[in-house]
Amino acid sequence: MMVAVHQPQYLPWLGYFDKIAAADVFVLLDNVQFKKNEWQNRNRIKTAAGPQWLTVPVRYKFPERINEVSVNNQEHWGNKHRQAIVTNYRKAPCWNEISTILEPIFAGSWESISQLNIFTVKLLAKTLGIATPLYVASELPPFPEDPDLRLIAIAKHFAADTYLAGKGGIDYMNLACFRENGVRVKFQQYNHPVYRQLFNGFEPFMSVVDLLFNYGEDSLKILRG
Repeated sequence: MMVAVHQPQYLPWLGYFDKIAAADVFVLLDNVQFKKNEWQNRNRIKTAAGPQWLTVPVRYKFPERINEVSVNNQEHWGNKHRQAIVTNYRKAPCWNEISTILEPIFAGSWESISQLNIFTVKLLAKTLGIATPLYVASELPPFPEDPDLRLIAIAKHFAADTYLAGKGGIDYMNLACFRENGVRVKFQQYNHPVYRQLFNGFEPFMSVVDLLFNYGEDSLKILRG
């Protein structure tokens, strides 16, 4: 049994969903500190002029947790994101299919960034055809605040013997602590695919919606190589 854990992100990139698909259980870690200007309230799409950020405006006070950060709906961000998607993907091969699926993301009046991101990740995983069960950390029993002990406790909660970590985890994780607690650590090795996109050239590390608009139901096969 292998468990993976990650903060809920807005319109995540391909590697995020590869991690979900590779795990037996995936936990959305919504009760840790929000990180401004990272990936929790923004991501990128491809345009004729290069990558474009889609940013969800938030009301945030340090050191609020992700599930404490509210969305600033007064800025009508949903309309702006929808228009950016229409402008840049309406000529994509799978436009009709995917635009309808994504509409609830932009049409909803989301109270918190956590609520929005959890909905978005679950919707995109389902659209890709990923069957991995998704859990929300704040809906589970309390876990330790120490980052390593928290991940170990989550693994043990699901009777997992392996924790799937991101590639960068090797720089900060206490691997000895995992060994002492009987949890094996496996690091994700993700080779980003090159696929056909709109406009000239190829831009890696875009939101997974870029792949979905171009390949629809075939996206997971491309995403996972």
